[in-house]
Amino acid sequence: MAQIEELLARNWAAPRTGAAPLPLSDGFHALPWTEIDRAALIPAWDALARTAAEPNPFYEPGFLIPSLEQFDPAGKVHLAMLVDGGRLTGLMPSWRDRDYHGHPLPNIAAWQHPNAFCGVPLVAPGHEGRFWRAYLECVDSKAGKSLLLHLPQMPGDSSVTAALLQLCEDSGRSCRTVHREQRALLRSGLAPEEHLTSAMSTKKRKELRRQSNRLADEGEVRFERRRDESGLTEWSADFLALEQRGWKGANGSALACDPRTETLFVTTLANAAAAGRLERLTLWCADRPVAMLATFLAAPGAFAFKTTFDEDFARFSPGMLLQVENLALLDDPRIAWCDSCAAADHPMIERIWRDRREMVGLSIAIGGKLRRRLGASLAAIEAHRVEKRA
Repeated sequence: MAQIEELLARNWAAPRTGAAPLPLSDGFHALPWTEIDRAALIPAWDALARTAAEPNPFYEPGFLIPSLEQFDPAGKVHLAMLVDGGRLTGLMPSWRDRDYHGHPLPNIAAWQHPNAFCGVPLVAPGHEGRFWRAYLECVDSKAGKSLLLHLPQMPGDSSVTAALLQLCEDSGRSCRTVHREQRALLRSGLAPEEHLTSAMSTKKRKELRRQSNRLADEGEVRFERRRDESGLTEWSADFLALEQRGWKGANGSALACDPRTETLFVTTLANAAAAGRLERLTLWCADRPVAMLATFLAAPGAFAFKTTFDEDFARFSPGMLLQVENLALLDDPRIAWCDSCAAADHPMIERIWRDRREMVGLSIAIGGKLRRRLGASLAAIEAHRVEKRA
């Protein structure tokens, strides 16, 4: 618990008043993230995140800066930024990668890590085409040894993705889809009970009620939903401990198994809660948390960031019971959809979240004519592999 409190105490916070002017001239900038003036940039960055054409909490300052602190302390990642009229209108972390789908091929890529689940840049509405045009011009001129540009986890139905595809088509630049998946999505439109009825058979709903009743035999059952900072220290510690006791802890993939991911989890939840952009949902049994869910709120969307459950109670399906309660998110008029952040064909979440969100990986030719031909050929080979797997 002391370690969690120390992490929260070191949590950075964007200035809320008296923000300094944006320290960048109009135009396109690509700067190592370690060289940015945080005090001056973060307010503008936060304003962009809250009004972006496509929300992405994983590129908001409260998530991206702690991520870079943990996984790129040397500052290899650059922030690609577009400034227009003194306003930040586009931002994406970018870096030179040496791996391309398991092959040692140098490329320029949007930067992510395994616990970030969306790669779309933050772009102000109406500036999508301008951002991509400026970004591609920069990449063309500074390609170095990179053979192509790779953009993972782009939402297929986003206006930001559409603007990039249109720009490539208009300019004759090769752009290939080299990865495609359908991720579970919760979409508003039905009341929670109506959604559950449409998603599950009468038999399965009856079974869930039976499991809920059996869980109540173990002790008092209650759900707790919070969007404030109250009790966050204890909640984060409980989540990490619960996850580590299960199969993820056994195979070394629990957040607490790596000090970097543990720090990232605690810090980013604290940042989101301080900004009013975190929802915590907990299923309690006899004052013991048996299922927990942290969701980032990024209106008009939301992202189910991390969930865990107590495997000692697995026979009661606590994770499923928690997701049924989570359908109440549909009652929030500010939230039109929630991304599950789950792998395709997830055995539990897809039984209740029946809509899908297409996520694509795009590979784009860059540089001069010869480099573009080579990059286009490499991307075509990978795209063919995707088609064969499909």
